[in-house]
Amino acid sequence: MNAPPLGLYVHMPWCVRKCPYCDFNSHQLKSSAPDPKYIDALIRDFDTELPRIAHRRIETVFFGGGTPSLFQPEDFGRLLHELRQRIAFADDLEITLEANPGTIERGRFAGYRDAGINRVSLGAQSFAPRALEILGRIHSAEDTHRAVAELRAAKLDNFNLDLMYALPQQGLDEALVDVRTACALGPRHISYYQLTLEPGTVFHARPPELPDEEDAWRIQCAGQALLAEAGYEQYEVSAYARPGARCRHNLNYWRFGDYVGIGAGAHGKLTLAVPQRILRTAKPKQPREYLAQALAQAHGLGAAPNEPAAASGATPMGESSFIAEADLPFEFMLNALRLNSVFAAEDYRQRTGLGLDAIAAKVERGVERGLLESVGGGWRPTELGLRFLNDLQESFLA
Repeated sequence: MNAPPLGLYVHMPWCVRKCPYCDFNSHQLKSSAPDPKYIDALIRDFDTELPRIAHRRIETVFFGGGTPSLFQPEDFGRLLHELRQRIAFADDLEITLEANPGTIERGRFAGYRDAGINRVSLGAQSFAPRALEILGRIHSAEDTHRAVAELRAAKLDNFNLDLMYALPQQGLDEALVDVRTACALGPRHISYYQLTLEPGTVFHARPPELPDEEDAWRIQCAGQALLAEAGYEQYEVSAYARPGARCRHNLNYWRFGDYVGIGAGAHGKLTLAVPQRILRTAKPKQPREYLAQALAQAHGLGAAPNEPAAASGATPMGESSFIAEADLPFEFMLNALRLNSVFAAEDYRQRTGLGLDAIAAKVERGVERGLLESVGGGWRPTELGLRFLNDLQESFLA
């Protein structure tokens, strides 16, 4: 078996304040700084995963949250150093840090760079004061401008700006001001995505007034046109990049690659054999429970914080299950159809271990409905398919 590329996702669960639209596993910080023992817990968590990924190499690392930038540069430096002692890292390793513009102190990005971070994703979301207030953001537009200046000073030019549209009471003109402002800051990558009301969030319980479906579509199309004019090529539903600046970590997700997930609530996917042994993993969501389990593992193994845990005694934390073979077509398409590029028959065979016979009729039906188009031995969503992507993805359900 040719194993897929392997990424590492590290979840840092704390934030200053949980935003009303956020359905991620994030928890309000109750102290001045995150628990320093969390880094030790992450190291222990990774140790328990090592037997599953022996002899493989990490291609990308992504620190997500929560707000990872609440942690000090020294925390990331120590963690990355310990991981390098345990597994090979690619020479061209991409290491992304999510950051909130409201948590960046002067000189902090230079410290992150020295720790090994070489890509930053900055959660701007909007530049309109009213929108930022409604979204519950702790930062201002000025904070985002200052954070970009800090990135430039630290020579961290490979950065992404997150930008949301179809916000409460947002009109077309206001939305396009956000896009123009983001482009003027010159990030190499922009994530441009629609606000959605997710179950379990404050906004879902008490919905704000949002643009209707047609207005949201007009905002999306006009914003996409501005991004294209500014040199940002769309390569995924919500991802736009300058040449050579696509997010490799996220591309690995969308291509049904493998990734180790460590940290509270982190998910992972590991291909042990195809098609019968493609594993999904999930770590305990609550930070307190996660810390207790990880540190109990360390105590049970008798390892000091800077010593690798003995593989023979390390039981992976959380839950895991193999993806049912009947679900693999949908799992693959759920990711691959988000991309603007072609997915080839060989990509499907390699990632799932299945032949095309299981999906041939569904692919043909997608072409007939105008949702898919055949391109050089592969397929990709049409413009109509991208607009009705949920329908297209669901057509591949078992």
